[in-house]
Amino acid sequence: MTTVSLQSLISSASSTIEPNFDLALNMAAEHRGATSPNPPVGCVLLNEGGQVLAAGAHERAGESHAEANALAACRRAGAQDRIHTVVVTLEPCNHWGRTPPCAEAILASSARVVWIGAIDPNGDVAGGGAARLADAGLDVRVLDPDSALGVRCRDLIAPFAKHKLTNRPWVTVKQALDSAGGMIPPPGETTFTSPPALTYAHRLRRRADAILTGSGTVLADDPAFTVRHVPDHPGKRRMLAVLDRRGRVSTAFLAAAGVRGLDAFRADDLEATLDELGRRGALEVLVEAGPSLTSAVLSTELWDEHVLIRQPPTAAPETVEVRRRDPARLERFTIGDLACSPA
Repeated sequence: MTTVSLQSLISSASSTIEPNFDLALNMAAEHRGATSPNPPVGCVLLNEGGQVLAAGAHERAGESHAEANALAACRRAGAQDRIHTVVVTLEPCNHWGRTPPCAEAILASSARVVWIGAIDPNGDVAGGGAARLADAGLDVRVLDPDSALGVRCRDLIAPFAKHKLTNRPWVTVKQALDSAGGMIPPPGETTFTSPPALTYAHRLRRRADAILTGSGTVLADDPAFTVRHVPDHPGKRRMLAVLDRRGRVSTAFLAAAGVRGLDAFRADDLEATLDELGRRGALEVLVEAGPSLTSAVLSTELWDEHVLIRQPPTAAPETVEVRRRDPARLERFTIGDLACSPA
């Protein structure tokens, strides 16, 4: 058996494959935050003419992977014998876990071509799925990681990749500024952002496994930290870490948070808290805090993504800046843009 070098498999997507990667990415993004400790993955099956036969996503940890869901949907449609091309956002697994290996499921189908969006960063299985498929004679093509689609596929699994490499979660800092550059809502109000901006913020919260805040925010606002402006993942419980060195947050608040579906606890140190959240399996942490803690986090190298929502001085929609720290990257859009997605 000849092992194929992954470098030799790297390709740019053809025009017929690009929209199918877009479909797979969008399907996977719908379940971001529901699959931990697994990454979100999407898969599309095509016939030889490039027509979509079926699609699927990994919807929840412990349940079938994206490839298995797509293959099952294809069987239900009676189209399993027409599968020619598999488009999948992440390298198919080649090991037994709570589910069977996806590479073997693909080999058991009629598929002849497999397009892979990103190589699995898991050190135990990296390259295993692609090499297994290639060694079995399938035409395996891996997206150029620096292409637009390749970047999107890597972005989708960035929290999973960071956790696998560092045992720490991906840290997203959400910050909203009013037209004067402040973060404090008017007296008697809990926010100054528009309904569309609130929807966007709750989509960020929906994808997180944990929320990190400070005692000042809790004492000032008594926030619920629940997902309200978009449907939440069914049965999802999040962790809530409250940095509270002086013990000012009451046990009553922590208990009430538990009733709302949050596993809440007090913490003293930022780095130790991230280590603890990573140990508990959190892939992504959303920092929702006041000016002091937000600035403190951003002054370190512990954050990965900074989402800044700016209220304009006019009635125009808010602008959003999404900055990634490593490698440095900045995206800007208005809150009403179709691009306004945390996925």
